[in-house]
Formats: sequence, C-alpha cells, structure tokens
Amino acid sequence: MIAALFYLQWHTVKNRLTMRFKRLKQPKYLFGALIGGLYFYWYIFRVLLMPHRNNYSPMAGTVPADPLFMESLGALVFLVAILLAWVLPHKRAALAFTEAEVAFLFPAPVTRRTLVNFKLMRSQLAILFSALFLTLLSNRFGSGGHWLTHAAGWWLILSTLNLHTLGASFSITMLMERGISTWKRRLAVLLPVAAFVGFVTYRVGRDFPQLTPADLTNLDTIKAYAQHAFASGPLPYLLIPFELVIRPYLAPDWPAFLAALGPAVLVLLLHYFWVIRSDVAFEEASLDASAKLAEKLAAVRAGNWRSAGRKLKQKRPPFRLSATGPAFMALFWKNLINAGSAFTARTWISVTVFVAVLSFGLHGSSSNWGMLVGMIAGMFCAWTLLLGPQLVRQDFRHDLPQMDLLKVLPLPGWQIALGEILAPAVILAAIQWLLILVAVVCLAPLARGNFSPTLVVVLGAAAALVMPVINLITLVIPNAAVLLFPAWFQTGKDSPRGIEATGQRLIFALGQFLAFLIALIPVVAVFAGFFFAVKYFAGVPPAVTVATVAATGVLAVEAALGVLLLGWLFQRYDISGELAV
Repeated sequence: MIAALFYLQWHTVKNRLTMRFKRLKQPKYLFGALIGGLYFYWYIFRVLLMPHRNNYSPMAGTVPADPLFMESLGALVFLVAILLAWVLPHKRAALAFTEAEVAFLFPAPVTRRTLVNFKLMRSQLAILFSALFLTLLSNRFGSGGHWLTHAAGWWLILSTLNLHTLGASFSITMLMERGISTWKRRLAVLLPVAAFVGFVTYRVGRDFPQLTPADLTNLDTIKAYAQHAFASGPLPYLLIPFELVIRPYLAPDWPAFLAALGPAVLVLLLHYFWVIRSDVAFEEASLDASAKLAEKLAAVRAGNWRSAGRKLKQKRPPFRLSATGPAFMALFWKNLINAGSAFTARTWISVTVFVAVLSFGLHGSSSNWGMLVGMIAGMFCAWTLLLGPQLVRQDFRHDLPQMDLLKVLPLPGWQIALGEILAPAVILAAIQWLLILVAVVCLAPLARGNFSPTLVVVLGAAAALVMPVINLITLVIPNAAVLLFPAWFQTGKDSPRGIEATGQRLIFALGQFLAFLIALIPVVAVFAGFFFAVKYFAGVPPAVTVATVAATGVLAVEAALGVLLLGWLFQRYDISGELAV
C-alpha cells in the first residue's frame, strides 16, 4: 500500500511541474520566469556556483568565532520550539487531508500507521524546499561549512522538529482522552520549566555578577553572560539532545559533519518510531481539518483570501458611516472594515499612548537604547514608503474579482478610485506617524550641535506632513498597473506561483520604482529651490518647513492627477474583454 501512496505523491508533483512548464508557453509567464531565474541566480545561486568570486570557501568557509556558543544558542532556540509544541495546542491531533484523499483513503483498507507515513512523506517536499531555501540564505551571508552539510543539517533540524510536533500532538490527544484539560497540561509543562529557569538564574547570579543597565549596551558583556549561563548548573546537560540535532549544521568540515551525523540521525529515528507507534484516533479531527481546508480553498478561488479558513463574523466598523456625505467615503469605510479591527481609532490611540510612554521610558535606562530604537523606527518608516503599498492591498488589487460590482456603482471613476486607495493610504499614514513619533521622542533629547532637538522635531513634522501624500502616489502606481494589465494580477486558483510569479512581481516592482522616481523629480527640485532660498535668510528649521510645504503642494497636485488617471483607467476597464483573455 505504501508503494501506491508513493506513486500517488510522485505523479502529483510530476503533474504540477508539467503544468508549470506548459504555462511557460504564455509570454507573460515565460518573461516572468526568465527575470525570476536571473534574480535567484544573481542573488543566491552564484554564491554556490562561483564561490571564489565572493571570497567563499566551499569546504571550510568562515568558521564561527565561537562554535560552542552558537551550538548552545541554537539548542536553546530548538528547546523553546519544542516547549511551544507542548504548550500551545488546544485541540486534538489532526492530519490535514484534501477532500479527494479523505474520499479515497479513509474508506480504503489502510491502517493509521500507513496514513501517518503518507503524511510524513508529503511533508518531506515542504521540508526539502525549506532546507534548500535556508541553505541558500545562510550561505549567502557567509556561514561556515559546505553547502551540502548545511542542507543536510537543515533537513535534520526541520524533520526532527516536524516529527516532535506531530508526536506531541498525538500525546496531547491521549492526555485529553484521559480527561486532562488543556490548562492542567500547560501547568504540568510550564511549572517545571519556570522552576528550572529560576534555578539556572540563581546559579548564574551566584557565580557571576548581575548585568547592569550599562552592561546591556555592550554586546561582548551580554555574550559573556550568556556563555556563562550555558555552562552553569544543569542547563548544559538539558541541551545535550538538542545540541546533537544542531551539531551537523554547524560542522566546519566533512569529518566533523560525519562524526555528528550519527547521533543526529539516531535522535531523528527515535522521533519517527515514537510517532509511528502512537495509536491515536485522528480521523475525526482530520475530517474537520479537511473540511476547513476545503472552505479555505473555496474562499481563495472566490478571491476572498483574507477570510479563507476563518469563520465569517461581523466586524466592528472603524467609524459610523453617515447617511449623507461624499460617496467615496463608503468605499473607504468598506476597505477599512476589510482591513480588520486592528485599524480602528481606539486601537491606534491605545498603541500610540503605549509607544510614546515606552519611548520616554527608554531614556531612564540607557541613552544608547533610545538612539537604537529611534534609528530603527526611522528606518522602518522609510521602508514603509517602498514596501508598504505591496503589503496593504485593500484597493483595486483586492477587489479585482468584484470589478463587476464596482462598475455598476453610479459614481464618477475618480471617486471610486479615491475610495479604493484611501484606506491603505490612511493605514500606512497611521503606521508612519507612529514610527515618526517614536523616532522623534527617542532622538530629540540626544541631538547635539548643528543637529539640534528643534531640528529633529521639525524634520519629524515635515515627514509627517509629506508622507500621506506620498502614500497616495505610491498606491496610484500599482493600482494603475492592475487596471492596465489585469491578466498579470490573476487571483484564485489560476493565480501564478513559483519562479515565474516572482519574476512578474520583480518586473512590476522595478516599473513602480521607476515611476515613483520620475514623480519625485519635480518635488525634489521644488524642495531644493525653496530650501536653499529660505536657508540663506532664516536658517535650516524654517527652510525645512517652507520647503516641505511647497513640496507637499506639488505632491498633492501629482496625487490628484494620479487619482483622475486612475478613475479614467477604471472607466475604460472592460470586464468582458478581460474575461475573454
């Protein structure tokens, strides 16, 4: 029977790859695959194929400065992941099967052990892909060892974690069948862990000076303290089985890898026999999980991917929609509801107050931490300008499957366009204002010399003024691309995946970036002109203020023209023509 299941899995993967290759006959997929292949080669694969050009040794590499510390740290992370597998689950063990697998395998003369083997075999595809990706990523950043030892090491780590998670779910199910509640089980796990952590902390504090707030600014001090903790009390003995799994990945050469491979494989086999010999009835829970999977797939195919796999429930509106007023506010209100309860005014006021108090409190412990948090906040704020519109998509990109409903609305095209892009613009502006607040609060008290606290506040206010208008422009560009090339933005079961989809996204990302740079040319010219003119008479802070107001005016005109263009593209959008493609 296992041979038949292997045959099924083999042909499933084969047919999926065949379909992908046949799809390359269409130019949009072929061009996307070429661009995606070049991207992966340039960024990742050339590190493996031409290591001498990156000062990378394929065998020895750059050995970590302290392999024992890295091994203990990795083992500790592995231990935490194992503990979460015992603490978090609150339902019976379930193996997710598709509707077809439930229909054909459950009534068949197949034992539970065979079904478990089948699911483990299917999980290997995802584990192998994850191991390959993590190997390429770790080698890309100069980790030591050969890439083959890294791939095998990652496979051992992920496979062991997968087996332990499944075995833990089986054991939790058996405990539930014996009447042990979720909280009793969690207390049985967490109380010994808390006692153990307290004992290790006591031993480390007795044998090693406690860290002070000043020591937290020194990475060497923190590392020395962690090394002492890893070597104190029973902790190093507890981490031994986890270190056995981590050790093959950290092996600097082939002899060390082969020496570490045996114990790691032994731990993996022990987990495998534990899972296989667990006689747990998971069929009923698996049927429920399979039904939820079918609902999720149906929602995705209908274009409602955000509600996929979740029970439909009434969402709290962000504000009360008035019976009269601008018509585009109804679309704005609808898209905010679609974004979820995390974007209500009450939530953002609470988060803002909490972050402001926390930012002020950072100065009481260490100014270096305040500077670090402020710089990170400013960096994330700049990051949202480019990548934020790709993540917040409550606009035409989300409503593309419902374009027939939007087309019948008795509204001008520009109002529909404005209503569609206004919600993500407001969401991004709220996030950016929060990050600007953190950056100003953390950096202003530390400013010195020409970079005075007043200048920091002025720069923060200028950024807060200009960013909402920039958001409108950065959202107009991808939404115009959706209306111009809707076939490249297919949703549902026919949406592109894989390397060709990555290439398509890269093409559009490059096009959007170039369009954004072109839109900034007159803005930068106006800002520079006003800045240098006012600076000569009044100084830097007034110059920044006046130049920002002038640049914001130019951006507002560009955003208005962009909304009009987007409305025109929406009006000429032919649904019947797109359906015929």
